[in-house]
Formats: sequence, structure tokens, C-alpha cells
Amino acid sequence: MATHLVQDDLTLTRRTGQSVSFSCGGTDQCGSWIYWYQKKETETFRAILYISSGGSPTKPYNHPQQDDFSAERDRSSSSLKINKVKLDHSASYYCGCWKSGSHTDGFLYQSVSLWDEWIFGSGTKLFVTGKNQHLLVSISRKLYYKMGFLLCLASGMFPPEVKFTWKTLEDDGEKDLTSEEQLELREPNRTASILLVDRDLLSTSRYRCSVQHEGGPVEAPTTQGDEAGRPGGGSGGAEDRG
Repeated sequence: MATHLVQDDLTLTRRTGQSVSFSCGGTDQCGSWIYWYQKKETETFRAILYISSGGSPTKPYNHPQQDDFSAERDRSSSSLKINKVKLDHSASYYCGCWKSGSHTDGFLYQSVSLWDEWIFGSGTKLFVTGKNQHLLVSISRKLYYKMGFLLCLASGMFPPEVKFTWKTLEDDGEKDLTSEEQLELREPNRTASILLVDRDLLSTSRYRCSVQHEGGPVEAPTTQGDEAGRPGGGSGGAEDRG
């Protein structure tokens, strides 16, 4: 999938009885229909509805909660809405479409030719809860020079979903390293991102880790510098804590 639909919200948190709306941008590249799906933790994707530009949503999929959902669409965006959320609405919600020029009769489950291209959004996870907090307690960064990797740890947050971004600071500005080789480790109440780095560059480069969270972006307060420990200057690791 060379192109994706845009779902900027990583997570949304609502208390029971509140309303929620999931947005989907970039639909100007789609054909006639936008589809919306629900994905619960232990279940597969379930189609909720599809909607054409300027039209009303169509619900042929017999989703058990289909009456709880409504949708809108214009040329460049679409939204899925729930007027009053319940605990069992907790799930991830995805938009998808056939890219313009593809041939389809409007149903995802039909066999299509190799020339058809299906594109998805990245999804938004809905938390329905009695809690009322959007909190990222701390973010710390550890630099392991001898091993050739950097670790960024986010802990004590609700909701627990986060998205890590790595950047290196160069003379001509910042370079995004998000597409480089990374590994994420998830445990209860904390998530870590590990970035593999050329050990020869660790002594001369400066790195920055930031976290996208529903409560807002959070960034490690300092970047790598002399005080963070050069190779040979201690036990091989250092930590900056916010």
C-alpha cells in the first residue's frame, strides 16, 4: 500500500454516555465508497458500514451494534460517530477504501483483479471507561553506546497506547529516524522503543525521542550531549529523565 488514509487520533477516551467521532482524511484519493470497520482485541475486523460522497451510510453487514453508528463523508474526509458510547464499544476503528480508478461493486469481500488497490487508515483505538485522565507520567531515555542502541521508555500512562518518534540533530536540521530499524516492547503500564544505531555515530550524533499520546506530545527534555556519557566515560549507559 503506497498511500494510506489519514487517522490522526491514536486513541480517544470517553466515559459511558458521551459521544465520540472518528475522523478519516485523504478520502479524495478514494473511489465511490468509504468503509468503516471495528476491531476488538480478541476478534477479527468487522465491517460496520460504507458511505458514498454526500450520501447516507449503508449497513448491509449485520453488525450487532450497527444502529449505534452514523457516518458522514465529503470529498476529502469521512467521520464515524457514536452518540452515546457503551463499554462494549471499546475497540479500534479503521477506515478503508478502493483507490480511485479501481474496479469494484462496492463490497470488500468480492474477488478483485491484481490491479485493484485497497488502502487503510492507521486506526483509532477507543477506550470507554469510568476514569477521567489523560496522563503520561514520565519518559526516560537510555543510551547504550557499547551495544549500539538507544532505548526510550514511556511509563505510567493512560491510555497505554503511544507512538514513538526518533530524530537525529544534524548541522542542516533534524532527520527523522522513525523508518529506521526499531523494536517496541510492551508491558503493563509501560512501553519501550529500541532504536538500533551505528555505534561509530553514537559518539558524534545527537538523538531525540518523543512520544505521541492522547494527552499530547511528550519529549525527552534533553538530547544527547557530553553529560550523557561518551564512549568509555562510565559504565556504557546514561539516562535523561523528565
